[in-house]
Amino acid sequence: MYFCKLMEIKPIARFRSPLKSKFGIPRQSGLVSSLTGSIVFEPDYRHMEALRGIEDFDYLWLIWEFSANKRGVRSEACGVRNLTVRPPRLGGNKRLGVFATRSPFRPNPLGLSCVRLERVEDDPKLGPVIYVRGADLMDGTPIYDIKPYVAYADAHPEANCGFVDQTAWEPLEVVIPEHVASRIPADHLEALRATLAQDPRPAFHDDPERVYGMPYLNHDVRFRVKDGVLEVLEYL
Repeated sequence: MYFCKLMEIKPIARFRSPLKSKFGIPRQSGLVSSLTGSIVFEPDYRHMEALRGIEDFDYLWLIWEFSANKRGVRSEACGVRNLTVRPPRLGGNKRLGVFATRSPFRPNPLGLSCVRLERVEDDPKLGPVIYVRGADLMDGTPIYDIKPYVAYADAHPEANCGFVDQTAWEPLEVVIPEHVASRIPADHLEALRATLAQDPRPAFHDDPERVYGMPYLNHDVRFRVKDGVLEVLEYL
């Protein structure tokens, strides 16, 4: 008889981001390098000694939870429900094995992201706060571990990348009228533009008349897409 001991993991930190829902989150880390965020530690880990030496690294790996996903690939009886997914990169029309993709719908809802380390600040109330760029995490995401990126072991520029190498993708052209752009904080305008260029719509949506809404900085960004051009209509 075999006994399985489950590993209990608890968040060490939470991510803070201008992106307030999973709609609009870049589909990979590093795609929007201008997108800023911060890592705020849970009380037990608010000690600078835990970060000693971290500022000597340019990039960090974050291990986190797809906390906004209400469904995964497990059944109510903890069995397997579905082990294939439809990657957006393939238009949402072709199924691949879940372990051959980076789909958020996984047996264990864990994400892995590589982010650029900007700086560490010791906040009087929050303790050490790590500021990063290029994350694909929404506001409030639980973080379970942080590890430094090490180029000699982690970088493989010659690697084959499966269906990603075989599919062409172009960012959308983003048009933000001046009367709308003037309402967006200047230090967030480029990040919002770059985020929208990644096309936050579901892969199977292509209605040029449909107006979408995306929360950003506690505002609602309204836009529509036609012929490869995303036009921002309102910033409410």
